[in-house]
Amino acid sequence: MRKLFPFIALIIFLNSCETAHYRTTNYPVRKSSPTTSNTGSSNTSATQTEIEYQALIKTYKSETAEVLTDLLNGSEDSQKTSITVENNSRCNMVLTISGNNYFKKIPIAANKIGSAMVLKNQNYNISGMICNSVYQKTKFVTSSYNITLSN
Repeated sequence: MRKLFPFIALIIFLNSCETAHYRTTNYPVRKSSPTTSNTGSSNTSATQTEIEYQALIKTYKSETAEVLTDLLNGSEDSQKTSITVENNSRCNMVLTISGNNYFKKIPIAANKIGSAMVLKNQNYNISGMICNSVYQKTKFVTSSYNITLSN
């Protein structure tokens, strides 16, 4: 047992170090500062996002079947394709996708994947707040598009 203790302690230490580092890969993220309301109370963007996430999750209808069909059997003839976002952070997020006559908010839990079906060959603004960091990108979507976010 005494021989195992240092080994177990090392594993716990390394595991805690590993989970303490979060980083966004391949995508620009802009830090935002906390906001103060007229009442003088301070609300962080992460708190506002969590409130929006909790409200949206109650009524959100997932398009999982359509997205999986597109990813597995994608057709050049189809007018729609999928946008998939993997949230590899410790925070829930609300992803907003907007384009020509299209607007959708998608709640994505921490370490989960969210997706939507969109029309092909159009520009879409994709944005969201992830743990007080802002993700924002404009993308011309012609086929399935995948984004991985973390912080």
